[in-house]
Amino acid sequence: MKLAILVLSDPKSGADEALGRVFNALALAHESQQSGDEVELVFEGAGTRWPEQLAQLTHPANGLYNAVRDRVKGASCACSEVFGARTSAERAGIALLRDNPLPGT
Repeated sequence: MKLAILVLSDPKSGADEALGRVFNALALAHESQQSGDEVELVFEGAGTRWPEQLAQLTHPANGLYNAVRDRVKGASCACSEVFGARTSAERAGIALLRDNPLPGT
């Protein structure tokens, strides 16, 4: 099976709920990877703020993030720009996806 998982949750809003959403996305990626499925994880919208946080060793989802890191396709370049996460995504080693250019971004 082929699966694309989009992370849209904003780590700046509702810490428990946002963490639950990103944790569930990472868990699904991990389960799919373990089942031999083709899976890609993409950070979109305010979700482009996640990679920098997930890369921190002290983050509760860091281990799970590292387990699926090779499945991260990247973060939307336009969304990263709009949500002020471009530099942090680049620092976290996340590719900026430019396959859908949007005016003004």
